[in-house]
Amino acid sequence: MIDFFSFAWLHDAVSWLLAPALAALLLGCALALLEGGIAVGERFYGLARLHAAGDLARVQAVARRRLERADLLARIPPMLGLMATIIPLGPGLAALGQGDPARLASAVTVAFDATVLGLVAGIGGMVIGKLRRRWYEETLEAMEGAA
Repeated sequence: MIDFFSFAWLHDAVSWLLAPALAALLLGCALALLEGGIAVGERFYGLARLHAAGDLARVQAVARRRLERADLLARIPPMLGLMATIIPLGPGLAALGQGDPARLASAVTVAFDATVLGLVAGIGGMVIGKLRRRWYEETLEAMEGAA
């Protein structure tokens, strides 16, 4: 019963979150690349096609969906990066206390790599979101001006 209150189980449970967080970060980076490619196609082909169709409600619906995706991409990977930064630092600091600086160095490397992945995906999402917001505003203004 005393072991339950030592919270060692909590450390074990949180440690299991590192692998899924790192996998989600890699997925976030892949999604940022994919969204970047979609945004390029959208800029040079998709927006003109939507404008030519003349359906203002459809343009607004498409814009809302795509902006939400970019906003999620800008917010979630940095949070996952922070989570994947903090998780390995606990065992790394414990290893330092036991005189194992090599294990601390490994933990810090994982922590910094996770931070970088989260920031890369988040920056990609933020840039894509800002560009899309401007592009859709311009398209909607042009469509409303023509109506």
